[in-house]
Amino acid sequence: MRNTPAHFRPDVEGLRAVAVLAVLGFHAAVPGLAGGFVGVDVFFVISGYLITGLLLREAGATGRIRLTEFFARRARRLLPSAGLVLAAVAVAGAVLTVPLRRADLERDVLAAALSAANWRFVAQQTDYLAAGREQSPLLHFWSLAVEEQFYLLWAPLVLLAAWLLRRRLRAGVAALALAVGLGSFALSLQWTSAAYLATPTRAWQFAAGALVAVLPWRELPRLLGEPVAWLGTAALGWAVLRYDSGTPYPGWAALLPTLGTAAVILAGPRASVGRLLALRAPRALGRLSYQLYLWHWPVLVFAEAWYGGTLGWPVKVALTAAAALPAAAALHWVEQPLRRNVVVAELPRRGLSLGVTAVAVPVLLALLVGSGTLRLLGPAGPVDPAGLPAGAASGPSLLAGPVPDRAPIVPGPVQARQDFPPDGACEVPPEAETSPPCRFGSGTDRVVLLGDSHAGQWFSAVLGIAAQRHWALEELVKQGCPLPKLTVTNPQLGREYRECDTWRADALERLKNGPKPKLIVVAALNRYTADREQLMRGWEETLAPLREIGAPIVYLRDTPVPGRDVPACVSGHQEEPAACEFPRAEALWPDPLADAAAASGVRTVDLTPVLCPGNGRSCPAVREKVLLYRDDAHLTNAAVVVLAPRLERLLAEAGVLGSATEWTTAFRDDFDGAAGSRPSADRWQYALGTCYPGCPAAQWGTGEVETMTDSTANVRLDGRGALEIVPTRDAAGRWNSGRLESRRADLAAPAGGAMRIEATLALPQVEGAAAGGYWPAFWTLGGALRNGFTGWPGVGELDVLESVGGRGVFGTAHCGTAVGGPCQEPAGLGSGEQTCEGCWGAFHTYAVEVDRSTAPEQVRWYVDGREYHRVTADRIDPAAWDRAVHGGMFLILDVAMGGALPDAYGTPLTAATVPGHPMRVDSVEVRTRG
Repeated sequence: MRNTPAHFRPDVEGLRAVAVLAVLGFHAAVPGLAGGFVGVDVFFVISGYLITGLLLREAGATGRIRLTEFFARRARRLLPSAGLVLAAVAVAGAVLTVPLRRADLERDVLAAALSAANWRFVAQQTDYLAAGREQSPLLHFWSLAVEEQFYLLWAPLVLLAAWLLRRRLRAGVAALALAVGLGSFALSLQWTSAAYLATPTRAWQFAAGALVAVLPWRELPRLLGEPVAWLGTAALGWAVLRYDSGTPYPGWAALLPTLGTAAVILAGPRASVGRLLALRAPRALGRLSYQLYLWHWPVLVFAEAWYGGTLGWPVKVALTAAAALPAAAALHWVEQPLRRNVVVAELPRRGLSLGVTAVAVPVLLALLVGSGTLRLLGPAGPVDPAGLPAGAASGPSLLAGPVPDRAPIVPGPVQARQDFPPDGACEVPPEAETSPPCRFGSGTDRVVLLGDSHAGQWFSAVLGIAAQRHWALEELVKQGCPLPKLTVTNPQLGREYRECDTWRADALERLKNGPKPKLIVVAALNRYTADREQLMRGWEETLAPLREIGAPIVYLRDTPVPGRDVPACVSGHQEEPAACEFPRAEALWPDPLADAAAASGVRTVDLTPVLCPGNGRSCPAVREKVLLYRDDAHLTNAAVVVLAPRLERLLAEAGVLGSATEWTTAFRDDFDGAAGSRPSADRWQYALGTCYPGCPAAQWGTGEVETMTDSTANVRLDGRGALEIVPTRDAAGRWNSGRLESRRADLAAPAGGAMRIEATLALPQVEGAAAGGYWPAFWTLGGALRNGFTGWPGVGELDVLESVGGRGVFGTAHCGTAVGGPCQEPAGLGSGEQTCEGCWGAFHTYAVEVDRSTAPEQVRWYVDGREYHRVTADRIDPAAWDRAVHGGMFLILDVAMGGALPDAYGTPLTAATVPGHPMRVDSVEVRTRG
């Protein structure tokens, strides 16, 4: 028989069994055990009791406390077993999880190995934008981290008390425990967002156990101990059976299991409860409790990951029971041998070295697996909106043009996780009660974007639409806060969402007292409640004051909710993203406001048909190579940018973007006609040869080598609504191409008004060496050049779009004199190269606006509604600005070959250049206003 220390409490060992059974039942979702999470509280109280008692006995026996020996004992008992589980999880994660989830998991391994898991999970739990991720197989390590962090503080405090209060040590430790306990408990009532996982808000439970340990008696007299033990047992049972996920925790509710555990310990082993706990079976399970706690949760999480869905509770119970096998093996072959090993226990540094080794192994495994995984995941940098494919304004397709078969998914899974709207701090977090002044753009009129994060996700699209009309955008968005007046519990704060009610009232008051907006766009998650009548009552309380403002109100019907971590799924199925589709019935909830919008004085806009097309059973996670969701509920910003043209059309059809007379179409061509035919001779003329008549500038003044022709081999309609300008090379190596100009040369912004010139086009689909020398462009020249073709650059040139050799895009203004001058010729006032992934081969909308309604006047460049360059009149002397900007202009579409610009960017025309790749133009339009 092994020697049992006199201070050993068999009933406390059995109490561990109660704690672990409660936790296991909770994690296995056993009906009736929804409060089993309080088992962790039981562990904390037991730990505080045992460890404080150990420290007091050492101080009483030796007069001192050896911290190195204390931490060495903990290291050799706890860390090898924990390290074994962490190593197993690191390896299993490499096999059983998809890449993005694997990368997250290896970070969890690092945090758990360093006893910081609770703070990693605090950051995730309190970060609303990180919602929707799958549970970590190491989530349970939070409690081990809390314990280690507590003793890093508590053991030195007890040591200090032993030095200062040798004869009154117990009283001093009691005072310490009381102070720590009261302070920690008070903090747990205030810091609710992190209270469950944070060490400062859990320390009071260890302190409760410590207070029991410093009492002068080992147990209560039996007459008193018996009812105390049963009251404590009843408290624990009540908490396990009656608490659930809706119980505010820890806070006041945690007093019940904490005091109940303290009562059972205080009653002592002679009480009937203590005798039951001291039986062989509870004690055996109590000895196994640490290992069982370590192993059961990874088994459950990995099993569900392998299965691909939630398992039923009987299966979870069976898996939990199966976890006893590795737990028992670790107990008998790892924990006990190392704990009793004389060589290891002889010197504290050996125990500490063992602990360090146990930590180092999983850390190295995590770094190895994690670094390999990151290499598989593709780009991690932010998505460039200018490089996104153009979205279709109508029709069944998401995109305006075809998608190359080998095009990558955009954004990549890692990028999608961080692809938030670029609105800074304007989507306020749960703890905020008001929104800061969030106004984007300089227009006097404004659009208001109002709601929760399902409104905030539309920021980029609404901003682009507003910018095209020179309206500002005001954003009033709060995370997780229902716009309809509803009382809800916030999971990040862990309590009733009072801040939401305050914020909603403040936002409505600001709109009531501020200038009347041009438009109010509202959106919200539509599943805060399933009670239709309650939801509509809440909406009416919000909509009534909004209607009084008198501005049009548009409700964006809620988008599909996948209910799963979409980027993680796609990371494991990039070649077959259809595997990440999700059930339509679960993604699309009934939307009472959308159904009753007209009666509520609200216009509804619905983008569901393009996000979840058809009427099948599932909705896509990826459409036409665009990854739609950044988590389990929100669209990626990339998807929103692509959807902007469709949203604009729907808003226009709803009649909320102003009257049609605000913008007047001065010129438009959609290039309809038979395949192989010429573009409209009424609208267009050809510039032929290698220079204008009289050759004022040979080779068009830029050194390009092609001859411009009017042949349909070079300029033609494709029969599908697009113009093609095709560079060709004959057998002798001579290059031909096309240069098309508008017949109208009087296109101009009216005084005090504006002109918008735009084209939706796809640059030639060619790349690498084959693209050398390609120079597609859409631009304007001053109409005065038609009178003798002299006077450049003084008459003005606006390069709406240029690109060379398969690279990015440029926007440039030319004016003044040929060398130097106000526009720094010959380079001009340019945007510099703008990254535009996918522009070579996919349709995008390129535009320039000449705005004479602002002070100073401006010329602005856009890609897909996003402004990327601006030149203002105050940068150029008034005479040069007047001549270059105020006069009439004509439009030019061409594909040059070779010349100064391709050479300057290291993409010259060579023998490797491949002819025959057309620039395709879907439409050209010029609109004026004012």
